[in-house]
Amino acid sequence: MEMQKFEITGACQMGETRQSFTKVVEAPNEKVAKEHIYADIGSKHNLKRRYISIDGVTVVGD
Repeated sequence: MEMQKFEITGACQMGETRQSFTKVVEAPNEKVAKEHIYADIGSKHNLKRRYISIDGVTVVGD
């Protein structure tokens, strides 16, 4: 299975404000890349998935 790099943009609720983010992750497909983002941001900031919104996913490089 070939891994690709995905650039994911979105925002998450941090108290009263929304914090935007852009992250690059390596995953076999777009669905798994989104799961990595939910897991990473959720665990680091103790957020549930409903507070994380993904606005765009693009393939980066090769």
